Amino acid sequence: MARSASCWGIDIGKCALKAVRCGPSSDPRKITADAFDYIEYPMLLTQPEADPVELVQAALAEFVGRNKLKGSRVAISVPGQSGLSKFIKLPPIESKKIPDIVKYEARQQIPFPLEQVVWDWQRLAGGIDEGGFVIDAEVAVFAMKREQVFKALTPLTRARVEVDVVQLSPIALANMVTFDQLPDLATIDPEKPPASIVLVSMGVDSTDLVITNGLRIWQRSMPIGGSSFTKALVQGMKLTFAKAEHLKRNAVRAEDPKTVFKVMRPVFNEFAAELQRSLNYFTGTDRTATIGKVLLLGNATKLRGLSDFVAKQLQLDVQRLESYRGLEGPAVMNAPAFRENRLAFGTAYGLALQGAGGASLRTNLLPREIVIDRLIEAKKPWAVGALAGLLAAATISFAGMFFAWTTYAPNLYASAFARADGVKSQSQAAIAAFEEVKRKQEESIAQQQYLVRVEDRRFQMLDMLRAVETLLPRDDPGKVPENPADRNELHVERIDCQYFPDLAAWFTGVSQKWAETHPAEEAAEEQAEDEQGADTPPAGEPPAAEGDQAAEAPAAAAAPAAVTGPTGPGWVIQMTGYHFHNEDHHKPDESAQFVRSTIVKGLLGEGDEVAVTAGPLAGQMVSVADLGIGFPVLVDSSTVKVVRIPRGAAPAVPGAQPQGNADAEGAPDLVLRRFDFTLQFCWQPTVPGAPKPPPPPPAAPAQDF
Repeated sequence: MARSASCWGIDIGKCALKAVRCGPSSDPRKITADAFDYIEYPMLLTQPEADPVELVQAALAEFVGRNKLKGSRVAISVPGQSGLSKFIKLPPIESKKIPDIVKYEARQQIPFPLEQVVWDWQRLAGGIDEGGFVIDAEVAVFAMKREQVFKALTPLTRARVEVDVVQLSPIALANMVTFDQLPDLATIDPEKPPASIVLVSMGVDSTDLVITNGLRIWQRSMPIGGSSFTKALVQGMKLTFAKAEHLKRNAVRAEDPKTVFKVMRPVFNEFAAELQRSLNYFTGTDRTATIGKVLLLGNATKLRGLSDFVAKQLQLDVQRLESYRGLEGPAVMNAPAFRENRLAFGTAYGLALQGAGGASLRTNLLPREIVIDRLIEAKKPWAVGALAGLLAAATISFAGMFFAWTTYAPNLYASAFARADGVKSQSQAAIAAFEEVKRKQEESIAQQQYLVRVEDRRFQMLDMLRAVETLLPRDDPGKVPENPADRNELHVERIDCQYFPDLAAWFTGVSQKWAETHPAEEAAEEQAEDEQGADTPPAGEPPAAEGDQAAEAPAAAAAPAAVTGPTGPGWVIQMTGYHFHNEDHHKPDESAQFVRSTIVKGLLGEGDEVAVTAGPLAGQMVSVADLGIGFPVLVDSSTVKVVRIPRGAAPAVPGAQPQGNADAEGAPDLVLRRFDFTLQFCWQPTVPGAPKPPPPPPAAPAQDF
């Protein structure tokens, strides 16, 4: 294990690897930095085309190749979301019993068996020790699943980097801000603590929030990071991720900075609102705490106007942490690369501070078995020396016996065995090479198929909505009636969607409504229309009596075949709307029948075809059934009610010139007959012309609308 007082703090982020080596200083309130490194990845680890394992491994190889690690301790960080942090207020208790009660509390607070986690604890500053008892003491408990710890250590183990400290990123930041921005903990009066400092460290896809006054610590992670601004530019300006990232970093020098910041404005608002909610929660739980200032960390906070916007929203002193008070060392502090990226070194600074012995929180999530193995490794030379002596004696004895054996047993088959072993080695090597090529081929094919499916599915929702819009009834352009009651229109007020693990459960609940939406009489009417020519009597013959026609109607109406509803996972789309097509001269095509003869008929596959955007049939016309749409059901409808609409508020004729207010005031109100309806249909998204994807994992049971 390393025995030097210096320590490398390594922060493996989503954008770059940051590392700084620090050692003790003659000033107890400072620490000396004598080396650093900043290695930015070719692309963000969160980009879809990125290989995080390969990018991190390459960065570590470059870091190890150009820096000296031997003789220094190494501390690394893991994301705050990967671990658990608990701050527990202890009752009055004897000092010697604190470890026992902490272990009891850990079993209660950690949602996993302690054998499956790596955990550590430390008593925080404050509290009163009197007569062997501790009053108002508070302890911090940190835990992380054992498999997550080993996953974080894997890339460093492959790079032959021996890690001494594993710490959560928010705790490393808390150590940094306590050492760098607050007075010495020994001088703080627990009755009159200083104002709390809010440290906001923005990463790529999340932001660590740490609030501390030296005595108490509060932290959480917010799901907003620098990539949130990039994604806003990707969506708002239709750019690639790489171009959007470049534009974000150079927003001030863009051709139209105003448009760039306008697109990112919602993210600004969301970030400030999330920060305000966190501060409100903190002040609500600790009503004695006061907020002093807000410090911003992370290269993403260099975005122009972010600090001023947050300050205006929070009404607090907000500033970027431009300099580190407790860090010295001109070789590092004056280096251009460090000065350019100083906002990104907060976590690495806190890690190196702990490894060098200057941090207030000294918990370590390095597994105990690794520490024991290293202790054993350190004692191995002595054991090896003793074994070497025994081996030498055994070798001398064996050499005498072997010499005597070879004298009487010539090595007749040594060359044949050597050739056989060589052929066996070549065969094993060839088989291993073949299996490796086969594995890589299968991985490439699987990745290709995954990307193809993602490419084809990205426009499914738009294709579904476009199909529904195409099926809505409408009048020909230029032939729209003046009276809204005579227009072929359905007014859709809202569209909702809900996922069902099995659509059979939905169809069972609406089977009665299905029968009402598709009655047997419709089949009879269609059959009568088809046979109208055959039923028309010849000229000169009287028409059949109405009683005879009525008697033949039941025989002509054929009962519809039993309908098998949809099965498997899918979505239920609900449309809520109304129409005015309910006048007497519209009969029988009015109320629910008008809905059935228009949108319901189209959703059954009898309407116009629609164009698809992606997939093997991109740009071609397909039916709605090819999109996975079907089984329309009128689940709710109202009676026709009379509504009075002021002439000025009536729906305008498309393409007509709007009337002035004076004409609207003098015209009588429109009296219309309104029919409200609620229509549901199922949608099982498919890519026309493509093979069906594998079934999704089981989902939670659906809830009612």
